[in-house]
Amino acid sequence: MPSKKVLWIVLAATLILSMVLTACTTPTTTVPTEVVTEAPTEAPVVEKQQVEVFSWWTGGGEAAGLDAMIKIFAAQNPDIEFLNAAVAGGAGTNARAVLATRLQAGDPPDSWQAHAGQEIIGTYVKADQIEPLNFLYEEKGWLEVMPETLIPLISENGNIYSVPVNIHRANVLWYNPAVLAANNIDPTTLTSMEAWIAALDTLKAAGVIPLALGEQWTQMHLMETVLLSTLGAEKYNGLWSGTTDWASPEVTTALGNFAKLLEYVNSDYSTLTWQDASQLVVSGDAAFNVMGDWAEGYFKELKVEPKTGFGWMPVPGTQGTFQFLSDSFTLAKGAPNRDAAIAWLSICGSKEGQDAFNPVKGSIPARTDGDVTLYDEYLQSAMVDWSKDIVVGSLAHGVVANDSWKTEINNALGIFVADKAVEGFQTALVAACKSSGPCK
Repeated sequence: MPSKKVLWIVLAATLILSMVLTACTTPTTTVPTEVVTEAPTEAPVVEKQQVEVFSWWTGGGEAAGLDAMIKIFAAQNPDIEFLNAAVAGGAGTNARAVLATRLQAGDPPDSWQAHAGQEIIGTYVKADQIEPLNFLYEEKGWLEVMPETLIPLISENGNIYSVPVNIHRANVLWYNPAVLAANNIDPTTLTSMEAWIAALDTLKAAGVIPLALGEQWTQMHLMETVLLSTLGAEKYNGLWSGTTDWASPEVTTALGNFAKLLEYVNSDYSTLTWQDASQLVVSGDAAFNVMGDWAEGYFKELKVEPKTGFGWMPVPGTQGTFQFLSDSFTLAKGAPNRDAAIAWLSICGSKEGQDAFNPVKGSIPARTDGDVTLYDEYLQSAMVDWSKDIVVGSLAHGVVANDSWKTEINNALGIFVADKAVEGFQTALVAACKSSGPCK
């Protein structure tokens, strides 16, 4: 039987344990207080502004040049997302078809690429689809640095409707120096259509493709240079103003020259892009190719050396004449992101933007104050020629004819390339001028 002392110790321990347990137990009569926890404050989500820019620059020097301008735009406008809506193919033929559909549906991009001249004035201005940009020219002082010959081509009734980013030359004959040397052809002697045709005969007899050609728009490009070579600058300009008769003997001769040149081209021309046709020259499979100076941007992309891998000269008979076109960008009427589009156009017209774009693209700046040291040998020669030569516009690239007229010419051209019937082609060209041109 335990002693009293032990019993007291047990009793005391029990009492202490009971007190501890009571202290650790929440009284059942206490109603817990509801605690409201506030959610952490989040920074407001700011939607980034966007600008959608539509073009046909998707490959080669074209895409690289556009990327160079986009980088400058992004650096100066970090709060604007650039949406590149470029559509590939056909020197803009595919892109312009897509654009036309969007414009008809009331879904314009903020800004789109267009050729200076009747492509802008006779199409987008006539349809009231783009805004005048006089305010931007005044704000940026561009009238002081853009060529006087260029502004009228993008203007109507005193309003300026686009921002040119470059000047291209259409009447360039590219050649493979090694192929010509192997066949004893001196390119400096090719100063007339007759001399050129004689050289093409020599090459054909040697089993070389004399003249590389591609899809239909490149055929129109070739045709316009032949018209210029045969008619001269004044009468060529008259075709588009109505002072030269499309039914004249001179035009008959020009179309005959064009038909003759088609005898020297590669048999697969209809399946080739302009790049494919240019490639035939630098690979040595063909001797010549008539193409705009964007071909030089392509040659640079291929790492081909000028003067050794390729040479250039005006199309024979067009010396002293600069057949030009100009890529430019517009501001859509009702642009979804108007302010952002103006920011893009500001880059397009800037010295920094043009000097980043053009050396890569294979063109010269529209501005007259470009940094000559940034441009290669060919482009420097183009700058010199642009400043001194007689300037005429391109048919294939939107300068001289509105879309309706150009389409009629193109349809007639497709038939002619197949049947080589000069008389029927000339009759169709006369009809086209009466239908859509100044011969009404």
